[in-house]
Amino acid sequence: MKKSKITDRPTAEVLEAELRRVRYKRRYSSVLKSTVYTLITVAAVAVLVATLWLPVLQIYGSSMTPTLYDGEIVFSVKTSDLEPGDVVAFYYNNKILIKRVIAGPMSWVDMDEDGTVYVDSLELDEPYLTEKAFGDTNIELPYQVPDGKVFVMGDHRATSVDSRNTAVGCVAQEQIVGKIVFRVWPLDRIGEIE
Repeated sequence: MKKSKITDRPTAEVLEAELRRVRYKRRYSSVLKSTVYTLITVAAVAVLVATLWLPVLQIYGSSMTPTLYDGEIVFSVKTSDLEPGDVVAFYYNNKILIKRVIAGPMSWVDMDEDGTVYVDSLELDEPYLTEKAFGDTNIELPYQVPDGKVFVMGDHRATSVDSRNTAVGCVAQEQIVGKIVFRVWPLDRIGEIE
């Protein structure tokens, strides 16, 4: 029997090139998987932060003008530490409303016919208002805020339906989405909310 010669043996250069190709393919696949996992993780963290700690909201309506206008986009921060003057978002009938905290739990709220607001018999300094109004009020004044709730009013007092009306009433802590802290849209009005 005759042995046949194998003449189609690959050269060392061809073997090295194939080895480099296979290593590159493995590295590319590993980097691609790592990048995809990183992007998914970052997206998941961003969604969690946006929904649990820093909700982003769009303003609808005019009850908070001139502080906030229809179409503006704002950030809110989850907090239970609310003070009079803070702008808050809260759930009401499967909607999110945005109003200003006027008084905390157990405070007494009163209002003149011209719309001047008093909390615990002291006139409230409201530099954010352009006009005062008695508005849609059907509660008996003076009114004591129930324990565990806050009294809220819109900055556009003539049109806002808020804690002055039993339809909305005072807001419980569990209804609050967060404190509105920053406007991100439109760009010419970007900045902190006061």
